[in-house]
Amino acid sequence: MRRTFFYPLRHLAAAAAIGFAAVTGGPAMAQTAPGASEAAAYTGLHAAAQKGDVAKIERLAATRADLNTRDGNGRTPIHVAAFAKQRDAIRALARAGADINLLDKDRYDGVTIASVADDEETLRVLLASGASAKLVTSRYDGTALIAAAHLGHDGVVKQLIAAGAPLDHVNNLHWTAAIESIVLSNGGPRHQESLRALIAAGANLQLSDRQGNTPLQLAKSRGYREMVQMLEQAGAR
Repeated sequence: MRRTFFYPLRHLAAAAAIGFAAVTGGPAMAQTAPGASEAAAYTGLHAAAQKGDVAKIERLAATRADLNTRDGNGRTPIHVAAFAKQRDAIRALARAGADINLLDKDRYDGVTIASVADDEETLRVLLASGASAKLVTSRYDGTALIAAAHLGHDGVVKQLIAAGAPLDHVNNLHWTAAIESIVLSNGGPRHQESLRALIAAGANLQLSDRQGNTPLQLAKSRGYREMVQMLEQAGAR
């Protein structure tokens, strides 16, 4: 099934407040996995990555095939393997010398792909294979950490923090990971845990959105009592 990543429609009001009219999404703003017909048409390293065929990857690498070859959406075999959760393929490609940090046409890397999918094991393999948690990705000039905080993928958030992801990166919506864990959340347990992890790691809680609202003010305005409490305990204003 084709998987896309958009800022959720339920957050249109929040986005409108900052003038981001394009939040409803479109093909250029999506993180898009290969569709079934696209995957079926793959050949070479893309097909091997999609299927997790390590032996074929090793054979092709031995013939000096282009390990970073791209499909029509700019996906390398690493991207394809990340979408397909083919972890052994990721390991094989990395061992053979593939560039594990390239971005596809929509500016996503393997780390962000796994983070958005809440795929902690694939993320663990990517990071262990040398992938960076520090890249600026997506049309929002964000990071994998911002995307994970937005979605409340708390385990992913913790992995990315441990891997040195920038805690205070500000995307082109003028939001940090801490802000997105609030303004693009439902205030539930996984978003709370994501925010808690960011606080414990030392995220700057005084950085504000374009209107000058801090994470504490944003949590108060949404009635997220648990988030308000943890921010106040951390000394946020």
